[in-house]
Amino acid sequence: MSDKIRSCVIITGKVQGVCFRMETKRVADRFNVCGWVRNNRDGTVEAIFEGKMSDIDSVLKWCKKGPPYSRVVRVDVEQGSYSGEFEGFDVKYR
Repeated sequence: MSDKIRSCVIITGKVQGVCFRMETKRVADRFNVCGWVRNNRDGTVEAIFEGKMSDIDSVLKWCKKGPPYSRVVRVDVEQGSYSGEFEGFDVKYR
């Protein structure tokens, strides 16, 4: 289990209104990463990813590019300890 991690991510740029959450879920599911993604009121997208380090690295690499029509300016990542609290990957709505 030591190869599993948790990453808390804030994505800044033109990331709302461009299907960022839906596409993040699609990518997370493809790499078997659990957690969630949501829009924040300040225009950023926030996500928590849990899974194998190599799989999360693949999702983070995608987040730095994002879906078509997005323009990612910055991806802030805070690494944490794997908790295993998630069973899948969800899109959260406020």
